[in-house]
Amino acid sequence: MIKNYLYLLWRFNFRMMRPNASFFTGILFLLVLGFASGPIKAQAQLNDWSFYSQRQEVEPKHWIENDFKRDGQNTLVIAGDKAGHDNGSWVKSYPVLGGSFIEFKNYYYSRNVDEPNRSILTTIVWMDSQGEPVGPKEFPSLVGVQEDGWALFQQTYQVPDNAHSIEVALVYRWDGDGKVFFAPPKIEKVKTMPQRLVKIAAVHHRPSQSTTEQNLLEFGDFAREAGQQGADIVCLPEGITLVGTQKNYMDAAESIPGPTTDYLGQIAKESGMYIVAGILERDGKAVFNTAILLDRDGQVAGKYRKVCLPREEIEGGVSPGQEFPVFETDFGKIGIMICWDVAFPEPARQLALQGAEIILLPIWGGNLNLAKARAIENQVYLVSSTYDMRTGIFDLEGNLMAEGTNESPVALVEVDLNQQKLWPWLGEYKNRIPQEMPGRKALGNPSLPDNR
Repeated sequence: MIKNYLYLLWRFNFRMMRPNASFFTGILFLLVLGFASGPIKAQAQLNDWSFYSQRQEVEPKHWIENDFKRDGQNTLVIAGDKAGHDNGSWVKSYPVLGGSFIEFKNYYYSRNVDEPNRSILTTIVWMDSQGEPVGPKEFPSLVGVQEDGWALFQQTYQVPDNAHSIEVALVYRWDGDGKVFFAPPKIEKVKTMPQRLVKIAAVHHRPSQSTTEQNLLEFGDFAREAGQQGADIVCLPEGITLVGTQKNYMDAAESIPGPTTDYLGQIAKESGMYIVAGILERDGKAVFNTAILLDRDGQVAGKYRKVCLPREEIEGGVSPGQEFPVFETDFGKIGIMICWDVAFPEPARQLALQGAEIILLPIWGGNLNLAKARAIENQVYLVSSTYDMRTGIFDLEGNLMAEGTNESPVALVEVDLNQQKLWPWLGEYKNRIPQEMPGRKALGNPSLPDNR
């Protein structure tokens, strides 16, 4: 108990940088208080953690909670200061072996936090034998929230060769009304870096003087070719039942499920792959510019209705969609945009904030630089299948990794969705985006998704 109070007094005087005679008076006062009232709760257990804040004025309330546990362990709590300027973290160092692989897990439970993506995070700093940082700071990925309300940061890393320890910080900031309970992290050695390999394909083809039936035959053949090359998912262009025909939007519209999903579904099942394709959908009185998602069994796994409509489609009687769904596949989360959606930052950002790792883009034609920007600013793979733009798979730097052309219509590349992309100075930009992007208040409080 005496040790605990000495520690608190030392921290107070060190921060204030005013060691003086009152220091000893303070010790005597707290010792008397301690004998009278018992140990301070924050030092009762887990006292190998320390607390850090950039400035005393913004240091949030913090303590170690005995009555709210996870897996039988007490939790490390940080609570807002009502003004909303608070920023602080629990900090602890762990030994690691250079060159080894570790899996980092950290659970937290929050209450009354408006924007958990921005206010709650975990960071890792690799340290060498001299206690100096090695490489960029890491921001473990937030993988989501469980049914019991606990959210999880989780990521596997290869420890830098010259790292001897990691400094873990459990951070809460900028929400005066909220509170977060952190469970102590778990750091386990694993044998190797896990991979999530996926083969992504895109088709570049424009029928002319054709019919809907002929279009399906031609696009179906290219989809089969992608399947023969081992594609896990292939993207076909926008409006494949309309392009090159004499039909208008209304004439080409069909139901879902319908003839196109039946035909392409059979190819998806034969090839054991996912297919994304743009068609015109009729639903009651409405007609939508829609992209379908067929799963490996050939079933309709989902659909996306184009939200951003150009005036030509509006004047042609097409209605806009109202949401940006994200779809779970057996290799990861994907999102879909259609053509004009790529001209605006919001659709791709909405999909990325919901966890999409790949965005598939059936597109008639568009601005190549905007397509690259959507990949870069959201750190997703973008798959373009087009008539009048470049078809292919863009990486997280906006580079075209594989391209479909008139001479070689099927573009295919294999990517590892677990592979980190470390940018100079920025580190893993992907995990920083939701934590450092403009907050809802700054954006006029729009309805932004939360991948918790």
